Amino acid sequence: MTAYPNLLSPLQVGSLTLSNRMVMGAMHTRLETLDQPLERLAAFYTERAEGEIALMLTGGYAPVPEGVMEAGGPLFNRREQLAEHRFLVQAVQKKGGRLVLQILHAGRYARVPDCVAPSAGKARINPYSPRVLDTDEVWATIKSYVHTAALAQEAGYTGVEIMGSEGYLINEFTAPLTNQRSDEFGGSLQGRMKLAVEIVKAVRQQVGADFLLIYRLSAIDLMEGGMCAPEIQALAQAIEQAGADMINTGIGWHESAVPTIAASVPRAAWTTAVAQVKAAVTIPVMASNRINTPAIAEQLLASGAADLVSMARPLLADPDFARKVRMGQEQSINTCIACNQSCLDRIFSESSASCLVNPRAGQELDFPLIPASKHKRVAVIGAGPAGMACALYAARRGHKVSLFEASGHLGGQLNLAKQVPGKNEFNETLRYFSVALTQAQVHIHLKTRVSSESLQGQEYDEIVVATGVRPRCIEMEGAQLPMVLSYEQVLSRQAQVGKRVAIIGAGGIGFDVAEFLSGDTRESQDDTVFFKHWGVDPTSQSSGGIQKPDYAPKGLHEIYLLQRKSEAPGKRLGKTTGWVLKSRLRRAGVQMMVGVSYTKISPQGLHYVVAGEPKILDVDTVIVCAGQESNRDLYATLQPLGLPVHIIGGAEHAVELDAARAIEQGMRLAYRL
Repeated sequence: MTAYPNLLSPLQVGSLTLSNRMVMGAMHTRLETLDQPLERLAAFYTERAEGEIALMLTGGYAPVPEGVMEAGGPLFNRREQLAEHRFLVQAVQKKGGRLVLQILHAGRYARVPDCVAPSAGKARINPYSPRVLDTDEVWATIKSYVHTAALAQEAGYTGVEIMGSEGYLINEFTAPLTNQRSDEFGGSLQGRMKLAVEIVKAVRQQVGADFLLIYRLSAIDLMEGGMCAPEIQALAQAIEQAGADMINTGIGWHESAVPTIAASVPRAAWTTAVAQVKAAVTIPVMASNRINTPAIAEQLLASGAADLVSMARPLLADPDFARKVRMGQEQSINTCIACNQSCLDRIFSESSASCLVNPRAGQELDFPLIPASKHKRVAVIGAGPAGMACALYAARRGHKVSLFEASGHLGGQLNLAKQVPGKNEFNETLRYFSVALTQAQVHIHLKTRVSSESLQGQEYDEIVVATGVRPRCIEMEGAQLPMVLSYEQVLSRQAQVGKRVAIIGAGGIGFDVAEFLSGDTRESQDDTVFFKHWGVDPTSQSSGGIQKPDYAPKGLHEIYLLQRKSEAPGKRLGKTTGWVLKSRLRRAGVQMMVGVSYTKISPQGLHYVVAGEPKILDVDTVIVCAGQESNRDLYATLQPLGLPVHIIGGAEHAVELDAARAIEQGMRLAYRL
């Protein structure tokens, strides 16, 4: 008896029978911008097809040039492109997979000068102002969707998904916020729905009954002036009547002031919005966003809120997700932690997407799953992110690996990070590495401090030093006072923090410490608390599902976050999650100060200068978050001995250290050994 009877049951969708209820949602990967783009995309999709996912959706392809996400973005509107699409489809089909092409017109989100929209008004996240489509151009746009759908069918795709959510063109037509038209495509609900309905009708007429047609509908806009629940349900019914086989649900617009997929969002938080769509139609409905474990997916399906689950980033993290569920190996799933660091943040930095916990994602061609030509004995010293990754990938390539850790547990700095509200998903990463290292037969030696003497005579072919970092101390009068603590002491709960707190350093660690002291741990785990904090009406009875926040922070500390630089605090935080953290801290009353020079610390508090004026901040605790230093002591003693030694992670370079870089560096070294 399986623990996941709903998740693993087959489902009839249109004329297609899916083997399970797990779908890989559409993602922008930017792999098409790299060398060997077709081969890279094929390797990416086929590995996930082999992982037994029932259906895969491509990233969005625009039907017209003005609808691309960015200059040079994916566009499918010419017969000359059929060969490259057939290459992808056939590669996936050979591995038993099914591939659906998503058709996406970015509308006013298109980062191109000639972007278009239903009405005037620039999107907050786009420097370009859109041109308003006239009525004839709207009808021409409908024809462009039909043309791309026909090309997709000819290329051999299983079906198409019409992207009608997340604030892209079709969603802009459905919402009063962005549709002030007076023609047949505006005004009443019927007018605002007309573009979506006409596209689905025309595509169905073109492709026939046996070609899968999915429509992605915004289950909740999270924008003032967005659609309300009765309108969303009416649209869902109209889409079904127009000929869609399935409705996939999207959550929020990209410019919404409510987080939708960050780790601070509770798992499956949007179930109510999805269930309301499901209640309105008879065709299958797919849930999406923050569904990252088999248990939460099974729970959602068992509740009747949806028929399938769409998991995009979880399939970046682990391409074998579905196969592991079928085989009862859920403890070995490399779980998506919703950090956004290596996927969305990289996309918005115009890089290709990968994954913090699985750096092979998007780089399958560069790091194939094949054994090393020569197997070696490898010692890895330090079981932080870099050390664990190096040990794991080296062992999987056939090397005999011993992993040494001075403390009593794996994880290094991850054990501090997981203490921060909104970062508890790092527990999943620690669980994954613990299971994976054991399965790979890595010999783990905890509470073992390694020295150069203990390594000599062991006949290791390769020695990897991954001894991590230590907090940087500050040279300042009073720095040795008991009231001065390191971030490590605070996050590991080794020291008591007073009522009034000054945090020196407003980088990522400083923000994490401020969140640790002021954040509400319930927000990322309790839907009701999350909705109150962010002003969300999950039933969408209000316009766009937005209501007044009902949040009164009751922090235990009065916190001052200070930085030397005069730039805006938090400027270097993650592009897609930094704003969430800054917003949370502002709500909690954290006061941020920039352009600060520190002079000394005394029992009276922190002495500093700002704008040339000396001041004293009356605090009883000063927490130093002034960066980190590499712990290179062991490496320094090994180098003169002529041993084959390598250094990675924080031990190699502590500046701007993050887990993504550490894990990828560990993997890369494992492939070079």
